Amino acid sequence: MSTLTLKDVPDDLHKRLKERAERHRRSMNSEAIRILEQVLSPSRLSAEEAISRSKALTERIDADFDPEIIENKKREGLL
Repeated sequence: MSTLTLKDVPDDLHKRLKERAERHRRSMNSEAIRILEQVLSPSRLSAEEAISRSKALTERIDADFDPEIIENKKREGLL
């Protein structure tokens, strides 16, 4: 595993990280890693969520929506 050292962390940010770590019963290091994982890991949407978001987007841009596109991507393992 690699090591990451943070320098010049603002006092307020350090305090909030410490409080959050305590709430989750983690070390500050473990909490920082968890936060980085949440922010940097790609999230996978369910097919239903992808369809819902697609419909909302097509309504905003006034375009036609074809749910078959989503179903094809789902079959290909892309969603």
